[in-house]
Amino acid sequence: MPKQPPEERIRNFNEVALGYSEEQAILEAERCLQCQNPQCVPGCPVEIDIPAFIKLLREGEFREAIRKIKEKNNLPAVCGRVCPQEDQCQKNCVLGRRGDPVQIGRLERFLADWELKHGVEIPEIPPCTGKRVAVVGAGPAGLTVAADLAKLGHEVVVFEALHEPGGVLMYGIPEFRLPKRIVQAEVDYIKRLGVTIKTDALIGRLYTVQELLKDEGFDAIFIGTGAGPPMFMGIPGENLCGIYSANEFLIRVNLMKAYLFPEWDTPIKVGDRVAVIGAGNVAMDASRCAIRLGAKEVHIVYRRSRAEMPARMEEVENAEEEGVIFDFLTLPVAYHGDERGWVRRMECIRMRLSEPDETGRRRPVPIEGSNFLMDIDTVIVAIGRRPNPLIQQTTPGLNVAKDGTIIVDENMRTSIEGVYAGGDIVTGEATVISAMGAGKKAAKSIHAYLMGKK
Repeated sequence: MPKQPPEERIRNFNEVALGYSEEQAILEAERCLQCQNPQCVPGCPVEIDIPAFIKLLREGEFREAIRKIKEKNNLPAVCGRVCPQEDQCQKNCVLGRRGDPVQIGRLERFLADWELKHGVEIPEIPPCTGKRVAVVGAGPAGLTVAADLAKLGHEVVVFEALHEPGGVLMYGIPEFRLPKRIVQAEVDYIKRLGVTIKTDALIGRLYTVQELLKDEGFDAIFIGTGAGPPMFMGIPGENLCGIYSANEFLIRVNLMKAYLFPEWDTPIKVGDRVAVIGAGNVAMDASRCAIRLGAKEVHIVYRRSRAEMPARMEEVENAEEEGVIFDFLTLPVAYHGDERGWVRRMECIRMRLSEPDETGRRRPVPIEGSNFLMDIDTVIVAIGRRPNPLIQQTTPGLNVAKDGTIIVDENMRTSIEGVYAGGDIVTGEATVISAMGAGKKAAKSIHAYLMGKK
């Protein structure tokens, strides 16, 4: 798929991947073998009928093809851009055994973009059931639940704590990877299904879960509040100025539009030499934002090797093309500042890999006496996020695990009748599509509960 050249894209926040033309999309779709027993479908968390939509696409039936996708997926333009297809549907593609798998995600993106250009269809909504559902959080899980329940005729109200719906799609993923006009278009589609979205509405403060059920007249609640509070390493000097969590950095860049300063009045300070700690997709996003915001040198600092990196290889390649430097087998142990309290150096230690740990990745072990200093004036810590805790703290009787995640059964039911949960608040920090898969499962369960409830 064509994309902006690196020397151009590092000077702007425009989308890097440019998408297929109609001819390219049809050529790619013609590679699909239309397997009798397709293994790509079980690899999709929302169970899209992949061979069926690809067959329609290659026949030029673009409207029918996007309809087929939207039978299962309410956010195709998002998923076509940010889903890790290489580890899901495309991983199981038969063609991938001897070459490149069919680029399912890129075909999904093509169709979603085609629909946005030619007019988004709204399916026929059945008569109202009289049942009301509150959805807490307008991220991928919450939006999926809301859309699926609205299509079944239920009244759905989404409560979002921030001033824009979208969750991580809006505040976490940069414009050059997921344009906000795309997120807004997907949100507008869900609103047109009849879903009400209330922003600046923090559940746990505005209303508790019990108040939504007892006082506000909701028959069921879905909790999709995600993972927000950042993790830090707890090493000396971590409170120096110039050290950000990736969460703060990306929220200020994306949701608060720091990349458009001075058009928007929310600047963010980025120095000449930036270190990003971690090697997941969030670390890639932060490093590539820092490059675009004027940093002269950006380092990804990771305690394992390239083979263990959790980021998508596509994002790693993009970062490398843009000049990001990778320091593997390196672990920060302290930060050193100047007399004004700003970080100026990062003390690190070299690592070696031993036996695999519980994640299956080889465990990093420090090499004694290998400490060294790096000159750094900005640090972005991207080592993960914890579940948002407010609902758990304000909801008596809600079973919660030690790590703060909400405990659910196989049908996404919590310990409180009529209350369901899914996404990062249940699994810990994971992917957009896994949250959507949980949302679809919860919607089915909520629907069964509502229709069985007198």
